[in-house]
Amino acid sequence: MYATHTGVGHATTHLVRAAITAPSVHNTQPWLFTGRGTGLDLYADTARRLPLTDPHGREMVISCGAALFNVRLAMRHLGFVPVVHAFPNPWNRTHLARVDWGSYAEPDADEELMHRALRRRHTHRGPFQSAALPQHLVDELRDHARSEGAELYTVGSRSETQRLAQLVGIAEETLRADVRRTAELTRWTRAAGDSPDGVPLETCHFHPDCTTLPSRDFLGITRIRPTAPRKWRARTGLIALITTQHDTREDWLRAGQALQRVLLHAAAHRVTAAFHTQPLELPYLRTQVRTQVAGDQFPQMILRLGPAAPGRPASRRPAMDVLSAQWPSGRGAEGCAVGTGQVA
Repeated sequence: MYATHTGVGHATTHLVRAAITAPSVHNTQPWLFTGRGTGLDLYADTARRLPLTDPHGREMVISCGAALFNVRLAMRHLGFVPVVHAFPNPWNRTHLARVDWGSYAEPDADEELMHRALRRRHTHRGPFQSAALPQHLVDELRDHARSEGAELYTVGSRSETQRLAQLVGIAEETLRADVRRTAELTRWTRAAGDSPDGVPLETCHFHPDCTTLPSRDFLGITRIRPTAPRKWRARTGLIALITTQHDTREDWLRAGQALQRVLLHAAAHRVTAAFHTQPLELPYLRTQVRTQVAGDQFPQMILRLGPAAPGRPASRRPAMDVLSAQWPSGRGAEGCAVGTGQVA
């Protein structure tokens, strides 16, 4: 076991520092960890679930799944095989995974490539550079998603693109008109240095409607300039969906790991991602995405991929703020809506 090779505290901190670089909805960072001599436990911090945007906790679990993949990758970087037990405690639905140190095995080149991209990866908001992604890279990204039990479905036809853009547009228009949802979005939008979580204002450089898929209006720009310049539409990038065959919380956790694996392999090749999950947060529109775009698979994430100028990742809470020697009583379990069944 790893504890026989080095200090458990140092090893655990290494894993958590890797985990917290994961993306999360509105940069809420809804995860907590407890360290053990044999590994690490991952919990959902339901106090950070978005009650209006994410009432069933689907995006919260996906975010935690991305952090779980980072834990696995950090273990591989140190030369150990992670042994993952998903949802190990039926009496605590916030306990999403236990990761134990497995046998020693050298990491392969692809794992090291993704590990180096951990702190390079960042979310992009706006148009990409005009270069198209090479087909071999798209195929590799698809293989990476599939290896985690999910699919990377790329939107290719013009009619499919238009239909998805319409659904994202309807969702975003609905969300912008909802005062309560707008207030929830505003609560997780931060000025530089204000907080180590939330979406930094300085990352929202472009009009939210400047690409084919409308983005969230974090700054309320559309209330001042309702129409975006059309010159950026050709730089939308590759539109893709992360999908799963079923829609249980196991699938949500699996989708998060697939998403992060795709994002890190992309970042290693200087490709970044923008997210457009708005229609997946409205059940009737999510059903339409599923039946009209995703080939009847359950859509878990909508994203654009493309090359962009280097950017800085959003701030993260310190590792010690999310790491405890034991499960902190009273945190995470209250108000938990994880695992409420399928959400069509």
